[in-house]
Amino acid sequence: MPTPTRRARQKMEIPFDDVCARLETALTGGFRRDIVADAMKGATTLGGTLLRLREGLRSDVWKPAGVRVDLARAVRTYDSRTRQEGFHALHDWDGVADSVNEETIPIDVLHYIADKAGLEAPDPAVLAILLDYYFMHLLSLLSLRLWDEGDADANLERLEELLGHLQGPEGSGQQFCNDAETLILISTAHYEREEWGYDLLLERTRTLNAEHRARIAIGHAAAMGCHLRFGFEATYGRDIVNMRDDNVADYPWLCFSVATLMAEYARMSAEGVTGEVRETLVEALLNGLSPDPGAFLAAAPSSLSAHEEERLGFRALYYAHEDALLAEFEAHRPTVEAYSPLSFFFNFSHNVLKGTVVDALIWGQPWRVSLNDLFCGVPRGGERSAAKEKLARTLMGYARANPHRIRGRLMPVIVYDPAVGHRAFSLTMRKLREAGGRQVS
Repeated sequence: MPTPTRRARQKMEIPFDDVCARLETALTGGFRRDIVADAMKGATTLGGTLLRLREGLRSDVWKPAGVRVDLARAVRTYDSRTRQEGFHALHDWDGVADSVNEETIPIDVLHYIADKAGLEAPDPAVLAILLDYYFMHLLSLLSLRLWDEGDADANLERLEELLGHLQGPEGSGQQFCNDAETLILISTAHYEREEWGYDLLLERTRTLNAEHRARIAIGHAAAMGCHLRFGFEATYGRDIVNMRDDNVADYPWLCFSVATLMAEYARMSAEGVTGEVRETLVEALLNGLSPDPGAFLAAAPSSLSAHEEERLGFRALYYAHEDALLAEFEAHRPTVEAYSPLSFFFNFSHNVLKGTVVDALIWGQPWRVSLNDLFCGVPRGGERSAAKEKLARTLMGYARANPHRIRGRLMPVIVYDPAVGHRAFSLTMRKLREAGGRQVS
């Protein structure tokens, strides 16, 4: 296992603030529109425009309309440091070749679209969405460098500003995530052969302030709930021991998430906080507990042996608020009338986001539904709920058309099914009542 670097205590060769300033130039004004316009000049096919755009995606140097933004050295340096800490934030894993892809994720997607629709007419909307996808990945890379210099909380807030520019009116309109904290999830939510980096990242995450930790906990609890429920049903054939043994990097993060949310719930209860903010937290807590309530309320898996104090802290607060929590959980029982993340199952969060972007590129229409939106069913019903379900079912359609072989069977790796969600909810509630010594109806 590589040794974690000590660069967090060393002055950055390329200062974080400097990189953010360069990105701000790229994400504000007409800079991105000028990039798209340059790629469109004289082009007769979409494929031709994509090849022009690829030059910038590979070089990380942009100079539209005489304005130059050079990100090459920063990207190489930050990516190298991040790899030394166990993560490939910009590159996906090729399961067939059993290696990390040579090209970055945005370029992989560019090649896919060029292959599928390269002979079609040029479309500036496609270029704009793909360009924003590239910049989103650069922001996600920076989310893993928050602790290198300066104040990590202030650095995260700086990323929040840049994310606002990225997804604001000067961009393509494609929505990736609702907060900068989710960039940390996106950058780490695909397959890594070596998983030791997750422990290092969790240690660093604990140093953030309470507000940032709570946002991270909401996103991670929901994402891991959907991810592990998929694993329980598909990958592990409902074998809880096998699932625990194969997810030793996930359980400490899940423990951190549910413990953080439980503490926030206790605070909200004491202060009388109600409304959507509380409902969102309760739903995320339920989602996080849904794959394996016993890991936190009964016998702990070995992966949590170093986190027993945190787990016991969760248990104490849970039992102190059990009656109210179980009642509030009931409001999130999945139905066919409203979107619910408890009905959403997938292998990796990053594939959900990639699928969303690919669909947007195929149709040249940005999705206004973000990854966080798919993690949340609050408020229930209405047009927003219908849009979430439409995207979830669209992604399931692609997954069914391109199934993966799991335990010898071809299966979709993204599923939206309210009936399965309802069963998962009922099983979770039964296990929670059993853990609390309650009568199971």
